[in-house]
Amino acid sequence: MEREILLLGNPRLYEISEDVKREELEMLKPVVADMFDCIRGIRRDYGFGRAIAAPQIGVKKRLICILTDKPYVIFNPSLEFIGDETMELMDDCMSFPGLLVRVRRYRHCILRYRDQDWQERELRMDDQMAELIQHEYDHLDGILATMRAVDSKSFVMKKKEAVGKKEE
Repeated sequence: MEREILLLGNPRLYEISEDVKREELEMLKPVVADMFDCIRGIRRDYGFGRAIAAPQIGVKKRLICILTDKPYVIFNPSLEFIGDETMELMDDCMSFPGLLVRVRRYRHCILRYRDQDWQERELRMDDQMAELIQHEYDHLDGILATMRAVDSKSFVMKKKEAVGKKEE
């Protein structure tokens, strides 16, 4: 089920999420399914979207879903940055689909997390995937890309055609 995605300015987006406990896995299965539905819905309506964090649908848990080459379900992630090399890019977000924000992110990181079977996992992420996980990880701490803007001129509105039109 596609849930409503909280939009920029909603105070719930700025709250810090709680760790997922193993005994919550079963209860969170429908949330995970809904999160993947939201990614697909944003792709359909706006033409972008690779991942979503649980706080974006009002669930204050440390949970991220990524839909790229395959689906990833990430519980209680931690990030370790590799080196000091950074990159600047224009970041978009499901919580502000008409806006791009210039941000600076680390180019390389290691993601440690628990998967759907509560197994510990570790992934090295570079470039676009490193940027993506940093963006989603920030949501878990109540940080939006707008708060990471390079400067006060780092905001660009997408053209109306590029924003897409939600179906009624």
